[in-house]
Amino acid sequence: MAHRNLKDKSALHVQKGIDQPPQVSDSAVSKFKKISKTKLELEDYVAGIRASNRVTLGKAITLVESSLPEHLQLAQQVINDCLPYSGHSIRVGITGVPGAGKSTFIEALGKYLTGQGRRLAILAIDPSSQRSKGSILGDKTRMEQLSVDPNAFIRPSPSGGSLGGVARKTHETIILCETAGYDTIFVETVGVGQSETAVHSMVDFFLLLMIPGAGDELQGIKRGIIEMADAIIINKADGDNRLRAERAATEYRNALHLMPPSGSGWSPPVELCSALMNTGISQIWEIVTSYVEHTRANGFFFKKRSDQLRQTFYRTISEQLIDDFYNNEAVKKRLKAIEDQIANSEINAYAAAQELIRLYFLSVRE
Repeated sequence: MAHRNLKDKSALHVQKGIDQPPQVSDSAVSKFKKISKTKLELEDYVAGIRASNRVTLGKAITLVESSLPEHLQLAQQVINDCLPYSGHSIRVGITGVPGAGKSTFIEALGKYLTGQGRRLAILAIDPSSQRSKGSILGDKTRMEQLSVDPNAFIRPSPSGGSLGGVARKTHETIILCETAGYDTIFVETVGVGQSETAVHSMVDFFLLLMIPGAGDELQGIKRGIIEMADAIIINKADGDNRLRAERAATEYRNALHLMPPSGSGWSPPVELCSALMNTGISQIWEIVTSYVEHTRANGFFFKKRSDQLRQTFYRTISEQLIDDFYNNEAVKKRLKAIEDQIANSEINAYAAAQELIRLYFLSVRE
């Protein structure tokens, strides 16, 4: 007993403290859930987007990205109603080799632009998870300053396995962001060496980000992208990398001389920068604005946008046909069984495909 009393009087005895308040307000969570579950109509979407409501904009992008047939009609109505208010931004595609520091570069350039009073939307295309089809990298977590900037809107979107890592609905998302008042749009691609034609077909300016000392192992992916680039930027040109960056810039300038001239009449420059040290960033935006002024003056800017709309037209037809095929009830009922037949070598893949296509057209005719 004496031992117990001595222990109770010890200075090491922990006194019971007061209850800590919850870190998150239950009422705020309840209110948010109520808002998030509210079903929006066409007028709500358009009005909210035009008012630059970020929650409504996010919901509209989710609607556009949805592959559910019941969302398609409403999504197209939202896009159609937003079209008259779009088209007034500068659209910049940004790609580069893995490790080039794209997210750091975009954050440095983005902070410079929002500091100049511009409103920036960043469509960061993440590679898709093969299991969940969702984003893997989560670019928003890699742009800490921009993610809390009131003049910046970041939307990480899964690529959905599309060519070049570009989300199928990126063009429609650009329209929504422009309607919401964003005058500058960045589209960041995965940059894993696949064709970047898709993103090139929806932006005004295509920027290729490289690093010094990349080596000959990247030659296989350089040429096709270099031919599309409107500027090549050598990032990480600081410290011991500076000399290597200057040598790389010289090599790229020499390579550009061997490329056929573009229809824009623009000669792509090669510049150095360090996104980490925030050097050379303002000069890069000067290059972009110079390109826009140059191509608007000679008419190429508007011709390119017109060509892009034509490409969007044909791409939309192809995508809609594919969606309609796989959402067809007759095809869905037969698809799993025919997959099993292929796996068991009971039917070859070509004959199986023809069978499903015939089944689709028969069901459509009925």
